[in-house]
Amino acid sequence: MLNRSFVNLGVLCFSLILAACSSTEKRKDYAELAQQELDTTSEIKTSQWQTMDNVAPASYLTDLIKDEQLDDLITKALEANPSLQKTQLTLKASLWSLKSQQGDSLPSIEAGFSGSKSEGSDSNYKASLSISWEADLWQKLAQAEQATAKTLASEEALYQASRDTLVANVIKTWLAITEKQHAIDIEQKRLTLLEANEKLILKRFKNGLGNLEELDESRTSTSQSKADVVEYKENLAIEIRNLQLYLGETNTLDFLANQSYPDVSLTLSDLPQQNLQRRPDLKAAYLAIEAADLNTSVAYKDMLPSISLSATLSETATSPSAALFGSPIWSLLAQITQPLYQGGQLKAAAEIAKLKTAQAYQDYRDTLLTAVNEVENTLGQERVLSQQVQHIHDALLSAKKNLTQYEKKYRTGLVELNDLISAQTTAFDLEAQLDNLNYQHLSNRVDLGLALGLGVKP
Repeated sequence: MLNRSFVNLGVLCFSLILAACSSTEKRKDYAELAQQELDTTSEIKTSQWQTMDNVAPASYLTDLIKDEQLDDLITKALEANPSLQKTQLTLKASLWSLKSQQGDSLPSIEAGFSGSKSEGSDSNYKASLSISWEADLWQKLAQAEQATAKTLASEEALYQASRDTLVANVIKTWLAITEKQHAIDIEQKRLTLLEANEKLILKRFKNGLGNLEELDESRTSTSQSKADVVEYKENLAIEIRNLQLYLGETNTLDFLANQSYPDVSLTLSDLPQQNLQRRPDLKAAYLAIEAADLNTSVAYKDMLPSISLSATLSETATSPSAALFGSPIWSLLAQITQPLYQGGQLKAAAEIAKLKTAQAYQDYRDTLLTAVNEVENTLGQERVLSQQVQHIHDALLSAKKNLTQYEKKYRTGLVELNDLISAQTTAFDLEAQLDNLNYQHLSNRVDLGLALGLGVKP
């Protein structure tokens, strides 16, 4: 009779397992689809990216520029930037969440001790020790732990992306400070020359060699130049404050801009291999897909039977020592549970988990498209700015030669002062434009390195 009961129980459990397994269904492998998207994108873009000229190699963003001052600024930013520190603390909290998740698959042990006394009776003491453990038959707990680990790895990649972006911003701001200082220096030279011209025109006017319109025009140019100097100085102060923000500094920086732009090296010879695969935001998006897929598996396995075991040792006595060190009574309990009806909550949870996996895949596609767009834009700017720098450089050389000729002709009376001033204006404008293009070119190379996933050392 007892054997028959066990047989019936076994048949019932087997039927429940079959019923639960039938509720699962084949799901799309979004991680595989994501990898295919990346491979296809790389194949399409390889020929285009390989057309770039080679320059010196760089493995990290910090390898782009070799400068002690910049290295110190980057170190301070990585150590003190409040936003980055907050992200790091969040990452540490997630690490403890993973350790907590790992404890779900381990036995739990609890000890208890209590004492009671009623009127007219002796004191009673009870000591107990209980151990409980859930058998992970379907690898549900293991997959939940893996999902948490994938989520943690995704957050680590996002933290790395934050570090990369911070370092790129520090480098570009450092370059911008040099550019703003150059703009001030160029405009100061222009202003000095304009003031000298104004004095000369005023002298000529007093001697009856000029007219009032020339004097007013000269004064207008001088005042405009003074206004530009004020604006450029404030622009420089803004960039220094931005750098101060990245460094997490509250005190004003005692900062001296570089006299010239540094060399920026970046390899473009092996783009398909170092493009995209190294981008931490893309890694994070891919890991998010894997984590969501594991959570979906866990949601489906919540519908399957679960088996738990528990053992208890307990002793009741009239003294604490007897309760603790007596001959305890043990009990063992094995329990199997199968969800039958919860108002559709488990099925809904599984469907929601599936949709979250699909959303993670779309997030990955969006990140991939953004990455490709950033690389193509920065590569396009690399080509355009290289050509612009060369053309404006040639134009400036011609303008300086032309200015030299006008100065000679003015001394011999062959040209008017207005013609000389026009040549001077052209030369200063081209000098300022070339300096700004040099800055944009260097800044774009930093953006290109970031787009290629160069990053900084972990």
